[in-house]
Order: sequence, then structure tokens, then C-alpha cells
Amino acid sequence: MKVYFDERQLGHKPDVYYRGGAPMPHPEQPERAILIRDMLVEHGFPIETPVDFGTGPIKAVHDPAYVDFFVGAYARFMAESPEGALGIPTRHPGTRRGRCPKDINGAMGWWMTDTSTPLTENTYEAIYWSAQTALSAADDVKTGARASYGLSRPPGHHAMTDCANGFCFYNNAAIAAHHLRGNWDRVALLDVDVHTGNGSLDIFYERGDVFFCSLHPDPAVYPTFYLGYADETGDGDGQGASLNQVLNMGDGEAEVLAALDHGIAAIQEFGAEALVVSLGFDMAADDPLAAVQVYAGGFAEMARRIAAMGLPTVLIQEGGYLGPSLRNNAEAFLTTFRAEVSG
Repeated sequence: MKVYFDERQLGHKPDVYYRGGAPMPHPEQPERAILIRDMLVEHGFPIETPVDFGTGPIKAVHDPAYVDFFVGAYARFMAESPEGALGIPTRHPGTRRGRCPKDINGAMGWWMTDTSTPLTENTYEAIYWSAQTALSAADDVKTGARASYGLSRPPGHHAMTDCANGFCFYNNAAIAAHHLRGNWDRVALLDVDVHTGNGSLDIFYERGDVFFCSLHPDPAVYPTFYLGYADETGDGDGQGASLNQVLNMGDGEAEVLAALDHGIAAIQEFGAEALVVSLGFDMAADDPLAAVQVYAGGFAEMARRIAAMGLPTVLIQEGGYLGPSLRNNAEAFLTTFRAEVSG
């Protein structure tokens, strides 16, 4: 199983964000990707540099103006802001009615919903190559591989059609799922990050060709708040093609695996021909953003059950922060998954 990763993804280095009104260190740091990458090297995973597919596949799921906003946004912010300012939006429209203003602060508030996606000097380069990493993994599967892993960082599953949210800028997993549609009529996106894949839900909510399933506790928990409730099942052509498996805060492995089984059954009933997994290791009991209690053995079992679906599968990295067990959990899932799909 190939791994795709690009060093340029490490360039986004946010310092702080605001949570509950308080500034705190930003948990989405380059070191989390480095830790996983180094583990993969130790286990002999082939790591390749992604191919550049351009912005076309990104704009296929995002508002093109949103995609283009990030090109040069940091330079604009620095040119128009006082010394010491952080690239965090401080103005937001009350609703989406209106238009994006010319003022950089107003534009940031238009395209960025919270303070967790600050602009830094190399943010655009990092998010661009994070998306290309996902696309390269998807293209590997599209051209015949049984499975491939995109070590995408920054993550993407909170990024909606036209706004950044929850550490995420471009929705890497949604971009990958849409790319797979070039080969398969019915694709599934399974989100096992501990937080709602609210961005993916937003992107595919009215589409019937991509089935979306997310496992997560109460979506009222940061950073999603507004999407991910059990009664949100899709609309229009997408009616019935969205499934939110809502866990309880503090649930253990038995509850998580039962929800996973339910999601797998729904994906199979949908008739999915290929699969994208939004892979989050923040389901760990000791993750800094912990909400449920999964351990290394639980991650390995999740890998077995997903691999047993027998579908061409693209794994895209989402959350999983710098807690004590991050390396072990990534190792348990990825080595188990590789063994299952290679056997």
C-alpha cells in the first residue's frame, strides 16, 4: 500500500486559536504528520511525492472563488494589518446573505467560520499539497491499486463548500471521493474521525452518487456545532445518502465498533463500488481533543472491518493530535489495514 506525502504540507504552523473565548496553543501542528510519517518509514511503507493535479479537482467540490481566495491571502493580510497581528478572522456575516468584501479582514470572515484556521506564511502551499496528496492517493486506487493512503495535513473534513472550519481549509476526502467518481458510479465516504465530518456532509448533502457516513458524538461539541445530527439524511437527489451515527460522549470501543458496523452495512446497502475513509486517530482515549475511548486494539479492529468490505479504498488522514498514543494508534490501524488488504 503506497503512502503519499509532501514536505510542503508542514509549512502551515499556526500558533494559537480561540476556544470558548480563551487563546490556547493550536493542536494541529506539523509534528503530528512527522510522527506518523516516521512510523510508516520504520514499517517499510513506500512514501511517494504527490502529483500536481492543479486546482480543477479542488474546485469540483468547492466554490472556485473560495479556492482562489487563499492564493496570496496571507500577503494581503500582512500588508493591511498592524504589526503583530495574527491571521485570524475577526469579522463574520450574520448570515450568508451578502457578498465577499474587498477588505481582507472582511474577506477572511466571509470564507473562514472560526479562529481555528489562521493564515500563516505557508498556509496556501500546505493546504494545496494536502489536497494533491489526497488526489494522488485516490488516483492510485483509480488506476488499479487495492488501497492507498494520503497523509494529508492540514486535515480537511470540516471544510465546507465555501468556508474553512475546524482546522480545515480544502476538504481532502471529498476531493478524493469526487475524483473516484471518474471510475465508479457509486462511492462511499466513511468518516471515523471523532468529530462530525460537517464539511463533507455539506458538500454531498444533495448528491445521490456519494454516500456519506460519519461516526461522532453529539455534534454540539466543538468544532462542528451546527451539522451532524441523526435526522440529517440528505436532501433532493441525496435524500437517504447521508448517515450520522451519533455516539455518546465517553463511549468505549464496543459502542464505536457497533456504530461502525451499522455504517458499513448502510454503505453496502447503498451499493458502493469504492470507498474513501476520513481517518481520524482522535477517537483515542488520550487524544488532546478526546471524546470517546478507543485504544490501539480498537483501531486495529476498525481496520479489519473496513478492509473486510473488499472495496477499492482510499485512506485520507484527518485528526489525531499529539497525545501519548498517537503513534501507536496510527501504527495499529495502518499496519493492520495493509496486512488485511495484502493477504
